[in-house]
Amino acid sequence: MAVISMEQKAKKFSRAAMIVHFLKGSTGFFVISVLSSFLLSILQMITPRIVSVTVDSIIGDRPPEYKKIVDLLGGVEYLKENIWIIAVISAIVGVSVTVFRYLSGYFNSKGAESLIKNIRDLLFKKVLHLPLSWHMKNRTGDIIQRCTTDTETIRSFIADQLTRLLNIIILIGVSLFCVFSIHKKLALLTLITIPIVVSYSYVFYKKSSRLFTECDESEGVLSSIAQENLTGSRVVKAFGREAYEKAKFELQNEDYTSKWIHLCRLLSVYWGTTDFVAGAQIMLVLVIGTVACLNQTLTPGNLISFISYNTMLIWPVRQLGRMISDMSKAGVAVDRIRYIMNSEAEQDLGKRLTFVPGDIEFKNVSFSYESTTVLKDISFKIKKGQVLGIIGATGSGKTTIMLLLTRLCKPQSGKITINGIDIEDIDLGELRKNIGTVMQEPFLFSGTLAENIAITSKNPDMNKIKTAAAISCLEKTINNFKEGYSTVVGERGITLSGGQKQRTAIARVLMLNSPVIVLDDSLSAVDTETDAKIRSNLSKNFNDSTVFLISHRLTSLMKADKIIVLSNGKIIENGSPDELLKSGGEFSKIYHLQMTLPEDVAEV
Repeated sequence: MAVISMEQKAKKFSRAAMIVHFLKGSTGFFVISVLSSFLLSILQMITPRIVSVTVDSIIGDRPPEYKKIVDLLGGVEYLKENIWIIAVISAIVGVSVTVFRYLSGYFNSKGAESLIKNIRDLLFKKVLHLPLSWHMKNRTGDIIQRCTTDTETIRSFIADQLTRLLNIIILIGVSLFCVFSIHKKLALLTLITIPIVVSYSYVFYKKSSRLFTECDESEGVLSSIAQENLTGSRVVKAFGREAYEKAKFELQNEDYTSKWIHLCRLLSVYWGTTDFVAGAQIMLVLVIGTVACLNQTLTPGNLISFISYNTMLIWPVRQLGRMISDMSKAGVAVDRIRYIMNSEAEQDLGKRLTFVPGDIEFKNVSFSYESTTVLKDISFKIKKGQVLGIIGATGSGKTTIMLLLTRLCKPQSGKITINGIDIEDIDLGELRKNIGTVMQEPFLFSGTLAENIAITSKNPDMNKIKTAAAISCLEKTINNFKEGYSTVVGERGITLSGGQKQRTAIARVLMLNSPVIVLDDSLSAVDTETDAKIRSNLSKNFNDSTVFLISHRLTSLMKADKIIVLSNGKIIENGSPDELLKSGGEFSKIYHLQMTLPEDVAEV
């Protein structure tokens, strides 16, 4: 198992640093796109001047503005007789514009897809390496929403807005130069629009940023509700909660929709206002420009050219405003993803020693979940190859022992050793590879039974899969399925019973052939006879393995070498089954209770 390094732990991303980090591998595509866009902008500026010279000097009788270029082409008279030359030049410019527009769009799209792939890969890798405590604090639906919707928002902003920034700046600068070279007073009217739109966009950015945050958070809650209902469909149906869950979803959906309607209303006001400003400016330019033509202070060709440049100027100014407004949404998305990227990953800070099987000892170990104390100064030792039974009431700390042993959680005090070595000094990947864990509620992946059993093996062998299934008493069940080992279990193993899922999880762990096995109440869903048979098979085939057997069923623990009894996070009894029975303590009371009452009533 790969573990995030110290360098990655120390790295805290700012907004800009994270964008740069994500852009690795796709920067070249965006550079080519920007360069193509730059050449496209220059070519777009040529067309209005061709129109101006044609109208004023080729069709009209005014001296040409670009006399050297006109003379290079044969002079005014020659061009009047061969007007097709102007058409050919215009066509060449038009084709070149098309080519560079295609190159800009193609490489921009390629860079965008490369970017979002990189974001997804890095995010998924980071999520996989975040500790269990982080996943316990964050909703699955919200994490998915951050890794999908928010990544797409960043991709759209960088691909559609940020890469066009240079093009916008060039268009604004060249357009302003051109309009001032044509008519300075009319150009001042054009210039006034820029600070108005940009300032208004900035005010909008400040206001919309908060609304985008609220919408994203509301969508995260909505995604979590949907995800919980999909994964917990059995519970919803079993308890007839369809109406309740539907009402809960609709209430959250209403909240999400109302927030977006409020935001869209603000967006409508913004775009309507900027459209009005742009339209008013174009109208004034046309009116004042026409008056200037009548007063002969501006030629018709120059007016046409001025209007073309003004239109080219208005678009990038409005685009700059859009960029500023979209920046608020992208900023929210970046911060939500940055939360994941800046979260502390699991660390392997010890000596990273190799795992060596041996005696396992808990020395004065205490652990708390936030403010709730679960284990209080517990100590016990299990020798290599022995079976340790653990029993206790719900919430007494049984599962927490398993979490601490596999370093999914870290004790607040005390230490755990294997063969005398602190587990904090053992390489984390080595530790977990050598401790096979079967949980009470096993998770099965969508796929076949064979794939789920072999998921812990790098080179799965069908014979080994069948052997593991036989030891876990699953082989007969599998053979009764029409598709056998190729039976698809469905998402989270929904097509299997609880006992079948538990036996599949046991077979999966047996494929590891690990020296330490933890069975966390993993036989609770199987009958007593199957339970006994599985334990017998385990003792025959894995008699060298150290086994932690957590169970509420005392018949499962009677062949353990040693048993500890937990109560309120403390070990209240410790010894062999016979010793505990003779002591007349809590274990003895539970044993006699289970022997005299039905199993489903008597279990702790």
